[in-house]
Amino acid sequence: MDLSQYAELFLAESREHLSACNQLLLEWERHPAAPEPVGGIFRAVHTVKGMAATMGYARVADLAHRMENLLDHLRRGAAGRRAGDDVLQLLFRATDALEKAIQVSAAGREQDADVVGIVAELDRAVQRFAPDTAPRHAPPSPPSPPSPPPEVSAPVVGPGRRVRVTLRPEAPLKGPRALIVLKRAAGLGTVSQVQPQPAALEAEDFEGQFSFWLAGPAPADLVVATLAAAGDVEEVRVDDDAAPVARAETGAPLESGKARHIRVDLRRLDALMDQIGELVTARGRLNQLAAERRDPMIDDLAIQISRLSADLQAEIIQARMTPVWQVFDRFPRLVRDLARDLGKPVAFRVEGKEIELDRAILDELGDPLVHLLRNAVDHGLETPADRRRAGKKPEGEIVLAAVRERASVAISIADDGRGIDRARILAKAQAEGLLDAHVETLSDDQLLRVLARPGFSTAAAVTSVSGRGVGIDVAMTKIRALGGTIDIRTEVGKGTTFVLRLPVTLAIVRALIAAVGRERYALPLTYVAETVEFGVVPITTVEGREAMVLRDRVVPLVHLRQLLGVNGDQPPARRPVIVIEMGERRTGLIVDGMLGQQEIVVKAFDAPRGTLPVFSGATIMGDGVPALILDAGGLL
Repeated sequence: MDLSQYAELFLAESREHLSACNQLLLEWERHPAAPEPVGGIFRAVHTVKGMAATMGYARVADLAHRMENLLDHLRRGAAGRRAGDDVLQLLFRATDALEKAIQVSAAGREQDADVVGIVAELDRAVQRFAPDTAPRHAPPSPPSPPSPPPEVSAPVVGPGRRVRVTLRPEAPLKGPRALIVLKRAAGLGTVSQVQPQPAALEAEDFEGQFSFWLAGPAPADLVVATLAAAGDVEEVRVDDDAAPVARAETGAPLESGKARHIRVDLRRLDALMDQIGELVTARGRLNQLAAERRDPMIDDLAIQISRLSADLQAEIIQARMTPVWQVFDRFPRLVRDLARDLGKPVAFRVEGKEIELDRAILDELGDPLVHLLRNAVDHGLETPADRRRAGKKPEGEIVLAAVRERASVAISIADDGRGIDRARILAKAQAEGLLDAHVETLSDDQLLRVLARPGFSTAAAVTSVSGRGVGIDVAMTKIRALGGTIDIRTEVGKGTTFVLRLPVTLAIVRALIAAVGRERYALPLTYVAETVEFGVVPITTVEGREAMVLRDRVVPLVHLRQLLGVNGDQPPARRPVIVIEMGERRTGLIVDGMLGQQEIVVKAFDAPRGTLPVFSGATIMGDGVPALILDAGGLL
């Protein structure tokens, strides 16, 4: 059997255990006397070792085994000695090396996994803790991939007994482990009538219980000992009094309920989302035809199909939703390493880890958050000496939080550092010609736009962490591409907060359809606060820009007709104003008319050079004609 087909599963499982290792190492660093972290790390590394041995990744298994040796001494007390900073740093490096070795091995390049140096360091550390104990040898070579079990249709010949095996519930890669058990059993006699069938052992919902008929003279205690040595085996039961069955058995897994959770390749969910997108487009066309025909039977069918497709769409979107902790969990280690390099003690806190986002958005969110966290540690927080002079505690604080806001998710990165000096930013921006000389102060919006200019930086020197003026620019570009926005709040001496607002899903959104001239445009309802009629509310001018006063609040106006350069036909006498809201910012968008609401399928949009940056995508309307999707962030 070719175990390479399990590489992706091995990689996914290993990442979870590596994440646990990093979290526990951070906890151990904060509480050196606590016994729980070292035990948890030992168990995670032990599990990785077992999985690597099953997959035949000898270098990964060897490195995990050497880490296990050291951790074993530490968890047993190591003659009363505690792990010092040097040992913790070694374990951090070993965890990083283990992650790299896992990645290259799963990619089929195990020979690129260079673990010799870190293995030697681990062995030397073991010698320091237990000088009279020679380093344990690496684990024996993993068993060769098992050959396919006998055909289940083969009749049983001669005496034998039924053997029932139960794998440990926490055992990873249960399918490969079961096949290794069958391989060991084949060395004791003839194996037949595997139940469930061998193909079912490789299924994602296989829970680790199986049985087979073993014909041969091997005693029961030898069978139990041989099969248990395969690893991750919880129980082996030999039924000596069971009668052989001469026909093939195709039963279901033994004494087992159906699995409630399975792993699904994300590409399958992407394909399903593409198909439901096409279905939504076809549904819109059907609804339009039904409205034109006015046939009661077609109307009833259209309503039924709309309801069913809406339910299917909701289920598929829900299946793609992933808690943000799957990305957030790698940031405590990142912040810890940065803070250590810069000599800044930092308390890092994560809130709202259970909030869910579409996996496609979550996968793209890592880089922007990394840039903003690096800026918070390097630029945001002061040195301990500066914090003491400012009357603050030496340890800085950074909070990464996620909260649900209507149909969007807000993710904030807040620090209690020095804040951003607006006067300094203004002076530098004016010196570089980014702002007019008459500008006296910077609003939060203006400040963010300046900071997000490519190459703009106020750092005195370029470091390995930041200073090249790319952090905010990269984050802004990525978040805008995801249909989201970034806001900033800052106060000198108290800190800075960046707030990222993102749609829950990108593929299908509900939108308001507006008309300008002969064209239609879609605006996601997530950002629509309300609509009013132009001219009904008071109109004024603020800083040379037309605005309206809506409930004692000044809202700047944007004429979409003028912005897009629509000429020819005259605008209607009565025109609606769509009030767009993002965080604390509001803008009134004046259009020729509103054509209603509908769900749209978002398609990628590569704007031609010179196109105004006010479009985030395109969609196909029910009549088959494309329409552009307005980017609310570009209109504010």
